[in-house]
Amino acid sequence: MAASRIVIENCAIATVDANDTEYASGYIVVADNKIESLGAGKAPENLENVVRRIDATGHLVTPGLVNTHHHFYQWITRGLATDHNLFNWLVALYPTWARIDEPMARAAAQGSLAMMARGGVTTAMDHHYVFPQGSGDLSGAIIGAASDMGVRFTLARGSMDRSEKDGGLPPDFAVETLEGALAATADTVKKHHDASFDAMTQVAVAPCSPFSVSTELLKQGAELARSLGVRMHTHGSETVEEEKFCHELFGMGPTDYFESTGWLGEDVWMAHCVHMNDSDIAAFARTKTGVAHCPSSNARLAAGIARVPDMLKAGVPVGLGVDGTASNESGELHTELRNALLINRLNTEHREAALNARQALRLGTYGGAQVLGRADNIGSLEAGKLADFVLWKMDTLAHSSIADPVTALIFGAAAPVSASFVNGKQIVENNRLLTVDEDAIARDTRAEAQRLARIAAGS
Repeated sequence: MAASRIVIENCAIATVDANDTEYASGYIVVADNKIESLGAGKAPENLENVVRRIDATGHLVTPGLVNTHHHFYQWITRGLATDHNLFNWLVALYPTWARIDEPMARAAAQGSLAMMARGGVTTAMDHHYVFPQGSGDLSGAIIGAASDMGVRFTLARGSMDRSEKDGGLPPDFAVETLEGALAATADTVKKHHDASFDAMTQVAVAPCSPFSVSTELLKQGAELARSLGVRMHTHGSETVEEEKFCHELFGMGPTDYFESTGWLGEDVWMAHCVHMNDSDIAAFARTKTGVAHCPSSNARLAAGIARVPDMLKAGVPVGLGVDGTASNESGELHTELRNALLINRLNTEHREAALNARQALRLGTYGGAQVLGRADNIGSLEAGKLADFVLWKMDTLAHSSIADPVTALIFGAAAPVSASFVNGKQIVENNRLLTVDEDAIARDTRAEAQRLARIAAGS
């Protein structure tokens, strides 16, 4: 059967390939769910079975944005504990989070996904680690929400087994047992993980953090992930308090502790990595361990400024993350492109040379694909890769006087998304989702947020 083709032409293109190839005016040909060809000027003539032509005059086309760290459930607890550092914020919110159930998880996932997708995210991930007893099929609800939205998705199936009685931060009723967490994680991988080239759903093994999981859960979690052939994710080196916690409890810093438990490697990526010394960065580079950089969340919780320029120079794979919307209420990844550039320029060593516009775009696209282990099929616009891309409207009042469209996208106001495609299918048109009802999601998330607040207040 002949492939159905979509032709996009008359647009600026930033491919984010290995050579940062760009076209001031070019075209992309999509055949079914893959990019068939792209280049400068007009599309080839006499293409067969063209079902749609898009005149993208005034637009910049980039790879779809890739989110590498998030906590969807936090969509229904936004705006709380707004003046806390990480540990105090967690202590304040864990008792509320531990009351979530399946309808809440699904509504929160829909809200989180909708906000990202309408802003150019084509691949999302969720690190979900709160599984109250009797709460239903939370993983299934989250995966179902992503499927309905039409985004490519990685569920990082999290877990916690170190509660307050063991010296951790979560309340005792908010954690799983070691055996229960491992069994449930294995079941989620076997039920939902797709290892194929064009997979829409993948699963990673993801114990929450050094201060909420036991050493044994980290060690056995790593063994489980590698036996199943899936990736591994956790939080690391986020705050000075975490550094102190690791030294007091384990006699070493977070990076050394992770290495001792099998948690460094090219199949691992960690969120934040703010407080990293030279030897930590060298260890990540040596092992090709990835980093999810979350600039807005790090600022919201006063965690600090990650050494992203040094990581990139050393060869550490780095992507961008929204992080949970209880610590980044906007819930958008395209704003992180700008924030990553600006916040890293506050680094007193690198200043204006810290990051440039094209490096920021690479963090949000190809860098994210690297840390999710999908750089061979997404993250850049190249023939043979999956057709995940965004048409940013750059001829509006906000951007039209900036000559370079990539500079306009990164330094300027948030650009309108005229169209977003995932796997060759359009999911956004003129900043509105085509696959779901945004207004219904807004109503549902508000209702579930209010229901959770009532339950938590009555506990």
